[in-house]
Amino acid sequence: MTNPMSPWTEYLREYRETHGRPPAYLTETMGCQMNERDSETIAGLLCDMGCVPAASRAEAAILVINTCSVRENADNRFFGTLGQIKKIKEARPETVTAVCGCMMQQQHIVDRVKEKYPWVDIIFGTHNIHEFPELLRSAVLERAKAVLIRDDGGDIVEGLPFRREFPFKAYVNVMYGCDNCCTYCIVPYTRGRERSRRPAAIEREVRDLAADGVKEITLLGQNVNSYRGRDDDIRNDGGENDTLDFPGLIERVGAIDGIERIRFMTSHPKDLSQRLIDAYKSCDKLCGTIHLPVQSGSSRVLARMNRRYTKEDYLERIAGLRAVFPDIAITTDFIVGFPGETEADFEETMDLIERVRFDSAFTFLYSRRKGTPAASYADAVPEADKHRRFNRMVERLNAITAEKNRAYLGRTEIVLAEGPSKTDPSMLTGRTDSGKVVNFRAPAELAGRMLPVRVTGVRTFSLYGELLPECRNAPENIPLSRSLAGILSDFE
Repeated sequence: MTNPMSPWTEYLREYRETHGRPPAYLTETMGCQMNERDSETIAGLLCDMGCVPAASRAEAAILVINTCSVRENADNRFFGTLGQIKKIKEARPETVTAVCGCMMQQQHIVDRVKEKYPWVDIIFGTHNIHEFPELLRSAVLERAKAVLIRDDGGDIVEGLPFRREFPFKAYVNVMYGCDNCCTYCIVPYTRGRERSRRPAAIEREVRDLAADGVKEITLLGQNVNSYRGRDDDIRNDGGENDTLDFPGLIERVGAIDGIERIRFMTSHPKDLSQRLIDAYKSCDKLCGTIHLPVQSGSSRVLARMNRRYTKEDYLERIAGLRAVFPDIAITTDFIVGFPGETEADFEETMDLIERVRFDSAFTFLYSRRKGTPAASYADAVPEADKHRRFNRMVERLNAITAEKNRAYLGRTEIVLAEGPSKTDPSMLTGRTDSGKVVNFRAPAELAGRMLPVRVTGVRTFSLYGELLPECRNAPENIPLSRSLAGILSDFE
């Protein structure tokens, strides 16, 4: 006697008979790398349910919008997207639409979506991605709205499937949430309190990735350098050996064969320990770059932001990094126009820029976030002053970035080729160890390889180069940890 098909299996069968293929899904991601990694999990869950990726909204039977709440423009983009999706639902009412991510952890946003955007079928948050399959089954099979938001992150759910964009590099979450509570930031309220994954779970994931051909991993967390992982092989004596810290985690994953590059983001300056700085010397797989958001160069503004370091503290950490790794590429974030920022405060920021000379920076106009302490600050900076300061800052930062990039001219760098360039598909694009984008002409089949490229041209935000002629028939595996001379000898 055969078991009857489950309702979902029957739905898949009927869909294939009607459309000639399985239902296709499309995930659209707004925001940070954590959101990108969450979207990979959502895609993995959908694939496990028998769905396939769609090339466009027009092909999608299931549309998932993964939202970001860090900036106001992300909110505006999301609601604009919902307006576009309304037309899709009008043309194809059977299309299932889902919204998730950080915005959905705010009740006033959920209420607005439910009231003003009735064509949204599923709403879920950052803490219950693993429950999405059941929500989808309910929306499809019962033709019912499915809304489920968890306020607390709870235990970390391990072993969820995921579908990566690249076969040779991957994001690896090491922790979730944030305890810093900067006065401008909504993330602690949307991502919850800090929770670290167990080291053994992270190691298993990285070993599986290496076995699958991944060469480069990026360790992710809202504040990765506050990682504290407890595991069965760590002594639980209540002392310093009770947990594994972030430098210890880098050492553990750095010992895994097959992984050639390790990156991480984002780190908080207050938690940048000497042990983590020393990892740039002890772990040759750790890439020579760090993203260290400073937000402001004024100690007074930093205190109002609750960043818990001063301008001088930040400069000391930069000096410590460069003492260990003189050529380390340092990137950062700035917020311009935080409430109460004066011209003198802004000049302190410009002074910091001159003293550090960042390789690049993400710059933002202050964005008021409902529910954060700074939202109640009365001393708003006039819009004209914010924009004037912003433009001056960006102009100087871009000039320094271009100058930093010019130092690469004539150098040979090892580039992990990622695939065709977005601006010129006839070229490959990839990144150096320091995170610089390099475009160069090479056969498409070399994507995924570590390749020596001589830098021949420089632009403000990217480099251009030429693949060394002897490398066109490069071996597939080039260990990055060896010297450049050793790598080049592989091609002789």
